[in-house]
Amino acid sequence: MIQSSQVVAHPAPRGRVAVAMSGGVDSSVAAALLLEQGWDVVGVHMKLHTPPEAQRRDKSCCSLDDSLDARQVCARLGIPFYVLDFQEVFKREVIDYFVESYRQGQTPNPCVMCNRTVKNRLLFERVREFGCTHLATGHYARVRPNPDSGAPELVRALDLRKDQTYFLFGTRPEELPWLVFPLGDYEKPHARKIAARHGLVTWDKPDSQEVCFVPSDYREFLADHLTGPPPAPGPLLDTAGRTLGEHRGLPYYTVGQRRGLGVSAPHPLYVVALHPERNEVVLGAEEELYGRTLQVSQVNWVSIPPPSQPRPALVKVRYSHAGTPALLTPGMQDTVSVQFSEPVKAITPGQAAVFYDGDVLLGGGWIRSGGMERA
Repeated sequence: MIQSSQVVAHPAPRGRVAVAMSGGVDSSVAAALLLEQGWDVVGVHMKLHTPPEAQRRDKSCCSLDDSLDARQVCARLGIPFYVLDFQEVFKREVIDYFVESYRQGQTPNPCVMCNRTVKNRLLFERVREFGCTHLATGHYARVRPNPDSGAPELVRALDLRKDQTYFLFGTRPEELPWLVFPLGDYEKPHARKIAARHGLVTWDKPDSQEVCFVPSDYREFLADHLTGPPPAPGPLLDTAGRTLGEHRGLPYYTVGQRRGLGVSAPHPLYVVALHPERNEVVLGAEEELYGRTLQVSQVNWVSIPPPSQPRPALVKVRYSHAGTPALLTPGMQDTVSVQFSEPVKAITPGQAAVFYDGDVLLGGGWIRSGGMERA
């Protein structure tokens, strides 16, 4: 348990660091901490998406007030502030990916994609123009040297309740030396106290808890943004192949879904699988959501070289999943087969499977298939 009064001492580093300023309390505190540690700090706000007025939400990182909040924080701290317009690339790399994944019967993870394609890669390329040697964010994560090799590795935050390394599995190993996560040693209540001590306007701002560009119901967003032929209705089946009804289109369903199925049954039914090739949605009882295996593609190894032999790991199949022990078996073309020690609920194609050894994030990839079986 981390004490809220804990203060972690850091050596005074050298270099100029850009802080990705979302307009929230975490990135604000990251900038303040780096100033205290002796960095030459620059604040950078990314303009990613401007929602329609009717879709503005307090808990979204894309509200129209965020840029002003980030600017006020930088003014209070006395650091330069820049706004970068990334809306075009954000639409192409994140929003279009989100929509297309649902069209293909998968459930996307746009936060992972944003970190990988926009924040880490594109943002760092741009901040080099400001003379920055490092990039910092408000993520709760850490980078530390491996005790044996000295190579940098991505490690979970001390406060595991706030740890966000799951969303960073797409980080390339060569990016680790210039990434800085000042909040990795802190609890959220302590971070708010730091913001209040510095007089930052974001100190009591609510956390961003939703996908920034999606209103309360993602299906409404899909209905407005799907292009081409509209999603075709198809059969709702049980796990024995019997027809139970008709679905309204694959994009509007996801594994684990219980509500809005339009089918009555003596026991609760859940979406247990989607078959895009046959335009089928498969329903089953809760115990039929469980599986012991999954296939992962586009695997990125963050803290270790790609293994050539099977190895054990703790595997998370969603951010809220505590993780389950498993055996990883490397395959061809950046694929990994995962065999869990016990059944795991709602393995969802399109989501991320992330591998850990203790606190070290080994790597991760995209779930392409998961086996159904009774628990």
